Amino acid sequence: QVQLVESGGGLVQAGGSLRLSCAASGSTFSFYAMGWYRRAPGKPRELVASISTGGSTNYVDSVKGRFTISRDNAKNTVYLQMNSLKSEDTAVYYCNQIGTFFWGQGTQVTVSS
Repeated sequence: QVQLVESGGGLVQAGGSLRLSCAASGSTFSFYAMGWYRRAPGKPRELVASISTGGSTNYVDSVKGRFTISRDNAKNTVYLQMNSLKSEDTAVYYCNQIGTFFWGQGTQVTVSS
């Protein structure tokens, strides 16, 4: 069983920045790709960014150039640096160990315009 705990969400003005963290328990973190998802009210869950075990990254078009995903295997943690935030980035953000059913509890990000 893996536990994922997100932190770093909050309320920020448009144009601001936040850094989300997701800490994983256990010893298998480095063996899995990790993803950040978000769910906005009335919208389906969306994969925002992912990072492979080797550090390759992918982003949804709407966040390219603004968000950066990274991982620290020594700390069992994946990060999402979010810059130039927009009101449409408002959502609950979740991390996921890709290919598994392990999800965090989510952290709310609210961007005021």
